[in-house]
Amino acid sequence: MNLPFIAPEYYVGLMSGTSLDGVDAVLAAFENNTCKLLHSKFIPFDEALRIELLALNSAGANELERAAVAANELSRRYAAAVQTLLGNAKIMAEQVKAIGCHGQTVRHRPDLGFTIQLANPALLAELTNIAVVADFRSRDIAAGGQGAPLVPAFHAALFSHPGHHRVIVNIGGISNLTSLPPHGGVLGFDCGPGNLLLDAWTTRHLDQPYDKDGTWAASGHPIPELLRQLLTEPFFASPPPKSTGRDLFNLPWLEHFLSPDFAPADVQATLLELTVKAITAAILGHCSTASEIYLCGGGAHNGTLMRSLKQSLPNRSIAPTDDLGVNADWVEAFAFAWLAKQALNGNPGNLPEVTGAKGARILGAIYPA
Repeated sequence: MNLPFIAPEYYVGLMSGTSLDGVDAVLAAFENNTCKLLHSKFIPFDEALRIELLALNSAGANELERAAVAANELSRRYAAAVQTLLGNAKIMAEQVKAIGCHGQTVRHRPDLGFTIQLANPALLAELTNIAVVADFRSRDIAAGGQGAPLVPAFHAALFSHPGHHRVIVNIGGISNLTSLPPHGGVLGFDCGPGNLLLDAWTTRHLDQPYDKDGTWAASGHPIPELLRQLLTEPFFASPPPKSTGRDLFNLPWLEHFLSPDFAPADVQATLLELTVKAITAAILGHCSTASEIYLCGGGAHNGTLMRSLKQSLPNRSIAPTDDLGVNADWVEAFAFAWLAKQALNGNPGNLPEVTGAKGARILGAIYPA
């Protein structure tokens, strides 16, 4: 008996994260309960837009208008990324079911009942002629959740193993983890700063966007007293569910602990250890039986950070998600393609045990083509 051919469904995922480096775009195919990442594209932010997005993380003059203008500029870049992506893949816009667009977070205050991810999904739908699913976090927050992290549901769908306890650690601007035990519920939460403070300190002192491979951090020596003081931040000791962002971890927060006697390279080394200590404490405190740890996000390319993690978490396999078949750079964007599919199919996208929401919810607002 010949089964009918079912064509794959194509979705695009867009992510621009806390690191403020640019737009990650992926084309994903979903077929017979499987998903595959087909193509990817990165478009860097120009400096003017990056500076404006960073400024919009804090209150400022005329910020409502500036945020709206920035959202339009972002959406034009999203559209350019989509068009380039589809051109490279030789896929027509009408073949794509939807775009999942996370937007650019400029406020994340679940404690006050709101979160803001800049984007103009209507403009993006107009420019691409593809349906757009956006504003994924708000419904979870409305249901009493943190609205983040949202990728653990995708991690569970893609990376779970029936015989191995795995932890997926995303090291973007903020680090977060997903615990995937072979038996029992999924756990996920933000650990603390990932690359955010490392990048900001590098930009200030080296006029470079990031510390490539952690070379500058490796040239310094962690300052024990500074590290101890940084770790007194209550967020680190608070139990999950929890999420964070630039609202808490930023240069003014760091400067509160600094002494003029500290060498900049030593501060960088300390910030790298802060990221490592936060991730290590999260794993040992909440998923200590995990034997496999897989890294994704920009931090997966930081050799100094990777070596320090391996020293802090001995007797565990630590590798990038490339070893699971998905390039570490594209996991988050891939997740938002999956979340868009969940929304269009009327399926929940959150995990209440991760976010703290009152129950499973369909996430995202849909803007038809």
